[in-house]
Amino acid sequence: MRADRLVSLVLLLRQHGRLSAVRLARELEVSTRTVLRDIEALSAAGVPVYAERGRYGGFALLPGFQTELTGLNHDEALALVVAGSRRGAQAFGLGSALASAMLKVIDALPESYRDTAAGASQRLLIDPAADLLARPVLTDELPDTVAAEVLRAVLSGHKLRIEYAAFNKPPEWREVDPIGVVTVRDQGYLLATRDGSDRTYRLSRIKAAEALAEPAERPSRVDLDQAWQDRTTQFRTGGDQVTVQARVHPTRRDELARTALTIRTEATEPDGWLRLEVTFQDKRHAEWALWQLATNAEALSPDWLRTTLHTKATQLTTRYS
Repeated sequence: MRADRLVSLVLLLRQHGRLSAVRLARELEVSTRTVLRDIEALSAAGVPVYAERGRYGGFALLPGFQTELTGLNHDEALALVVAGSRRGAQAFGLGSALASAMLKVIDALPESYRDTAAGASQRLLIDPAADLLARPVLTDELPDTVAAEVLRAVLSGHKLRIEYAAFNKPPEWREVDPIGVVTVRDQGYLLATRDGSDRTYRLSRIKAAEALAEPAERPSRVDLDQAWQDRTTQFRTGGDQVTVQARVHPTRRDELARTALTIRTEATEPDGWLRLEVTFQDKRHAEWALWQLATNAEALSPDWLRTTLHTKATQLTTRYS
């Protein structure tokens, strides 16, 4: 909305002192022509914004044009910066809204705390886009229109119609009763019921969504943390699970544990390697997990897994021979 953009424009000028039209356009994700029109609108509304010409020119506000939000102490201001740096809002499609909100909060802080917040934002980085090995951290992409409809239905308590693409299946429309939204490692999930049965939908697989006028059939109160634990248990105990006997080097044990559903038994063999009985969601999951460990793991059973891994290794050897 233009009103929100005008407020953000003023806040940017308050915090940075002077910015070019190009910089403002980049920050607000609009064209420079739009920025110039917004500047004219602010001037007409009495906001003391003026232009400075020249190579290092731009737009600025007259000194003293600001308000303060009192009542926040040093640690509270710091907590706001840390909370605003989390990427969970991206999974809900609220990344731009969070950035705008943090801009407003920091601008409204008393001057001494504003300096603390600004400095902290430069020295605290939470959940960067890649790890030390430069591996990108995957974050679900959710169109703003879809996110808005999903959240509207969840928060208003109305039924939701979604076009959902399940894994390896074409998208199809379905009507659900939304319970809540959960984000786990920057991946968002919609918890809902359909025809009275629990359902969990990956937000990034929702292609379109429409909040309906009909009230959702759901309890008035919900323990979302417990509901998520229940869904997790269902996932771990359902499907075409497979049990694998494997030998694993102790340095890779934790990596396997993070991947597997459960480790049923564990024992240390004379050579120091670990003998584990592990369950996986399905055959594809088991094959992938053991293949990632390369020569630091050996599948002992079932035979089909040993055969599959042998075939893949042989094909790879042939490719590079």
